Amino acid sequence: MNGDARLWCDRLVRGLGQHEFDIYALSRSERQEDEGWIQLPPQVSRVRTAPLWTAEDDGVVHGRRARRRFAECFGELAAAVCVAPAVLDGSEASGGVTASEASRGVVADRFGSALYGLAELARDEGGLVGALRSEGAVRALERACRAPGALRAARTARVPDLLCVAAQVERALRPLSLDWYEDDGLGSVDLCHAAAGGEAALPGLLALHFAGVPLLVTEYGVQLRAHYLASSAAEESPAVRALLAAFHGALAAEVYRRAALITPGNTHARRWQERCGADRAKLRTVYPGMEAARFAEVGERADGSGCVDPDSVVWVHASGA
Repeated sequence: MNGDARLWCDRLVRGLGQHEFDIYALSRSERQEDEGWIQLPPQVSRVRTAPLWTAEDDGVVHGRRARRRFAECFGELAAAVCVAPAVLDGSEASGGVTASEASRGVVADRFGSALYGLAELARDEGGLVGALRSEGAVRALERACRAPGALRAARTARVPDLLCVAAQVERALRPLSLDWYEDDGLGSVDLCHAAAGGEAALPGLLALHFAGVPLLVTEYGVQLRAHYLASSAAEESPAVRALLAAFHGALAAEVYRRAALITPGNTHARRWQERCGADRAKLRTVYPGMEAARFAEVGERADGSGCVDPDSVVWVHASGA
């Protein structure tokens, strides 16, 4: 976590001393872990971390029934990711909803059902690291890419492309294999507040699914946009870019669909969230702001003294924003 998201998370934890916090963090690199921890306030009861950057097999070997469940769930997930934006027959669906909106809803339901099916499998049978990188997963992706109605770019995917996609999807879905969702973890909290979207919000999604814990999502830099920017600089084939963009888009839509409240940090992030299907009724723009004490000497004090020139203009802006 960096930038405004890190500052906002730190401000929440330190500024709400009347609440107890458990912090669950996903690390993205070895360098990030090597930087160590900062000193935490007493209201933080527990910190749990898990890496997204390692590629070690979890050693879980599934039996025949578990492999069948995995094949069904992952096949559905792959199919939902690979399907092109469909156009249903007719210009309107029932209830005045446009056909494209109804179609997106069908795909979202399919993706969500498959995602939670995989989460339940991981909870029942153990981690999915090996399964998500297995030959079965690659074959499921290949079938979805070759199916009628698949994304045009996905149809050109070759084995190296499919292996790359499977590896990155496994990394993104690693929170499904964590043991964070029982009654001694996220299952017992009053609220999950994800300080970012995408895979960072997956633990909150699963706490909602397994235990009904409400989810609040704050985003300053939209994860889907960050993925687009990163993929444009990476040397990936069009098929890989298309498939990963579709996957991250579906994940973002599921996060926004299930969240009880979404607080973008600026109007730019809000527009991206709306574009991904976020319900406007759930959106509350919350600007990050800055600690005012450092600027007390500028402008008029509360007691009316210490005024600077009344024509002074002060511009405060976060560097790099």
